[in-house]
Amino acid sequence: MAPPSAIEVLPETDTSTFTIPDRLTIQHIAKRRAASGKLIAGVAAAADVGAFKSRTHHLHKHLAKRWDHRLTDESKNRGGSSLKEAAKFLKQGGLISLGGGLPSSEYFPVEEISFKVPLLNTATEERHATLTAGKHDMIRGTSDFDLATALQYGQGHGSAQLLRWLVEHTELVHNPPYADWSCTMTVGNTSAFDMALRMFSKRGDWVVSEQYTFPAAVETAAPMGVRVAAVRMDEGGMLAESLDEVLCTWDERARGGPRPFLLYTVPTGQNPTGSTQSLQRRQQIYAVAQKHDLYILEDEPYYFLQMQPYTGPNAPDVPPPASHQEFLSSLVPSYLSLDVDGRVMRMDSFSKVIAPGTRVGWITASEQICKRYSVHADLSTQNPSGVSQMMLFKLLDEQWGHGGYLDWLIHIRMEYTARRNVILEACEQYLPREVVSWKPPVAGMFQWLRVEWTKHPDYPRKTLVEIEDELFHANMRHGTLLMKGSWFCPDKEVDTGKMFFRATYAAAPLEQIREAVRRFGAALREAFEMVALADGAA
Repeated sequence: MAPPSAIEVLPETDTSTFTIPDRLTIQHIAKRRAASGKLIAGVAAAADVGAFKSRTHHLHKHLAKRWDHRLTDESKNRGGSSLKEAAKFLKQGGLISLGGGLPSSEYFPVEEISFKVPLLNTATEERHATLTAGKHDMIRGTSDFDLATALQYGQGHGSAQLLRWLVEHTELVHNPPYADWSCTMTVGNTSAFDMALRMFSKRGDWVVSEQYTFPAAVETAAPMGVRVAAVRMDEGGMLAESLDEVLCTWDERARGGPRPFLLYTVPTGQNPTGSTQSLQRRQQIYAVAQKHDLYILEDEPYYFLQMQPYTGPNAPDVPPPASHQEFLSSLVPSYLSLDVDGRVMRMDSFSKVIAPGTRVGWITASEQICKRYSVHADLSTQNPSGVSQMMLFKLLDEQWGHGGYLDWLIHIRMEYTARRNVILEACEQYLPREVVSWKPPVAGMFQWLRVEWTKHPDYPRKTLVEIEDELFHANMRHGTLLMKGSWFCPDKEVDTGKMFFRATYAAAPLEQIREAVRRFGAALREAFEMVALADGAA
């Protein structure tokens, strides 16, 4: 087999003949909205994403690479919904429609919905605002979106009203470096990954991912006959040199399938390890993707859970970002923001920063890929819940705006920073360092704990899997649930020789987090015959 060759980054397109504009700001978005006038988007309205993007901020950028040669027959043969194609004629003035099979909004038994949301950075004593959506707000001229539209059938890309906000947010945060990027809504990242596999992979194919990865991704791929090959990682996430080695030494006969084309990664606050790829690591991995012509599926539900630096137990808190710009500048650049080729499908979600039950997310990719995705959605998931879209629109567009949402994300950052610090302080206090070690996560909601299983009294008589199972049940007897690291291995045939357990600090009350870690420490001391210190005392 040939050894891995040197990695070379493809040059970017020359932009010397263009004046490159400044990055988009919240003020630019407000001016653009004012200049474009009122958004008119009724039932099942088609959305022009290009109209939601800056008309001048992308003129200096080149077009994305095309991926016709990688699309599956299923994707190529999907012609879209002919009935939804007819919906574009509904905007014709004076039209009487007897065409579409749309139920009358007269029979929607919901006249109004109201919900209470937090007020951010308010100078008043009021802490919440009540948002109300009526059935006919658009006719009354009180809103750009109403229940008569939200509760009706819609397009696969989602409502134009919320999609406009998502496009603006994406441009504000990521500023994709090619011209024809686009967005389309999803019903969450797991569904988006499922759809991407149907678009790009066939039975017998492989996907490459971290050696510990999100189990649902593996379990989504398996029934399709798609397997996941493991790439080594360290505390900084996936290793570019390991990715290159896996691809350069790929043996189709031994693996029973062609060299992978898809790379699936959770680069920020990775589930389960909590690792976050640095900018340099992302650049290195992107260069490998260019070298081997990979397409990157960037799964980023934890992107905005990037936390303040950990300064140690009992250290003073690091103050929050002083401005929106400082907050945005503190975020590790995404793969989307590095993607000069259009070889990234970024999957975004509100699950970790708003609520998972909304089942609303979105992808950003080239226009070609977004259009293909929307066609799949039109004939499967249809569109995200109209009620969820309505609630998010009222909250994000009408109430908070882009600035308010950034304020909320800063608030979430500080809350998760405090939770992360609690579990780290508990680890310092209660876990026996003789047999367990950890690194402070910089993002996400997971603490990854390495256990030195070879120090267990039953080693080497018992295997890693057997000792891991015993520790899992010992911990359960002490009244605490942590997840086995082996559950996150995509390729069960690869022996890492290391044992891990995953803890999350996202939901439990702070005192329960401390108590859970204390119980885990007691279970370890008992299992490793360190009973004298079972109470966690020094």
